[in-house]
Amino acid sequence: MAAPLPAGALSPYIRAVATPDPLLVFDRAVLRRRRDRAARDWDGHAFLKREIAERLVERLDDVRRSFPLALDLGCHGDEIATALGSRTTVGQLIRSDLSQPFARHAAGPSVVADEEALPFAVDSFDLVMSAMILHWVNDLPGTLIQISRILKPDGLFLGAMLGGGTLWQLRQALAAAESEVEGGLSPRVSPFADLRDAASLLQRAGFALPVADSETIEVDYENALALMRDLGAMGEGNLVLERRRGLARRATLLRAGEVYGERFAGPSGRVTASFEVLFLHGWAPHASQPKPLKPGSAAHRLAEALGTAEHSAGEKVERS
Repeated sequence: MAAPLPAGALSPYIRAVATPDPLLVFDRAVLRRRRDRAARDWDGHAFLKREIAERLVERLDDVRRSFPLALDLGCHGDEIATALGSRTTVGQLIRSDLSQPFARHAAGPSVVADEEALPFAVDSFDLVMSAMILHWVNDLPGTLIQISRILKPDGLFLGAMLGGGTLWQLRQALAAAESEVEGGLSPRVSPFADLRDAASLLQRAGFALPVADSETIEVDYENALALMRDLGAMGEGNLVLERRRGLARRATLLRAGEVYGERFAGPSGRVTASFEVLFLHGWAPHASQPKPLKPGSAAHRLAEALGTAEHSAGEKVERS
């Protein structure tokens, strides 16, 4: 358990904030309660967060510089700190989490913080890392803007969030079962961002040199019901505000399990669940960063480098 911080230890990095009022998609009050419950037995269900954290930290190895002060946004069970291991490129790591139980059990300095209203001052951190939490943010562009502001100039943001290809098998099975059993559909799996939007979101948030890529992690389960139980234990169940209230019908869930097995079981009878992970990479702007050249400023012509003849836009070229 993390030792209590001395009074005012984080005061240079914390500012007063007003809670934003974005267009709400997710029920974050339920998210907090679910994450509080997940913290009670997290070690038994942290495999996906551990894998994503390790892949995120591997990307940090490609950056040849040090980061004296870093933030782990959405620390869960300290997987990013564990993945960093003995690396010396990161100095002090501050953890934050929406859930007080997760923040209290961090192995280093930690604060309870809402990702939608970051309580940190402008230009606080050299590095912000976040794994497996940004897909629950209602106003993702707004949160990315806040992250860019708390970074020092030339500071780095590395994030990993679940993407649109996540749990596509479960979506199909639940839709088929609900339509068959209940005669209609309701949001059963929370929506996720697409890769094609990720880099543009970083650019809109003011990041320089934005890059986004994706990887898919496939996990085998005994059956679909085991998958659903695991999602609940991780605090990753459906949080859409417009979801159907009350407990799902037992018959619907059982039928969804049957459909899942019929469509997606392998030769062993086990089923596969896909988790698409979007990796985000962007820098807080700084004058030293490379910038695109102005049109017409090239010192050499492309035609010379290619050994071809150059033609103006209005010149017609005859094909031989």
